Amino acid sequence: MGWLAENPWLIWLVITLALAGIEIVSLDLLFGMLAVGAVAGLATSFTPAGAAVQVVVAAIVGLLMIFLVRPVAIRHLRKGPPGRRTNVDALLGASALALEAVDSSSGLVKIGGDVWTARTMDADTVIQAGENVSVALIDGATAVVTRDEVV
Repeated sequence: MGWLAENPWLIWLVITLALAGIEIVSLDLLFGMLAVGAVAGLATSFTPAGAAVQVVVAAIVGLLMIFLVRPVAIRHLRKGPPGRRTNVDALLGASALALEAVDSSSGLVKIGGDVWTARTMDADTVIQAGENVSVALIDGATAVVTRDEVV
């Protein structure tokens, strides 16, 4: 144990690797920021500073990373090309094919390669199987569709 007390860098290295490993699994940039703080503690361990100073340096750097760097990094990671729609938003306005009759309460449509439950926008509209429709909105797991306008 005396050797470990004389080489605190090893403890900081283990802490850094553990935090980095957790970050790899979680991918939320929290443990990665703490790992950078642990690297600061590791660097401080090579100076004559005591263990308390090393912990304070690691904590300050880790907190600064969490509150200053992480929000900027997350904003850049989530930024996509302008106008790019994803998930359910990408389905709005998409063409679909009615697989069975679709009315205001039930039906099936094929959007892209996926089969969705569907219903029409109006209570009076019934779309027959084989007709092309457009997705007006997504309500939970149901596509609300309208008949394609013939041009």
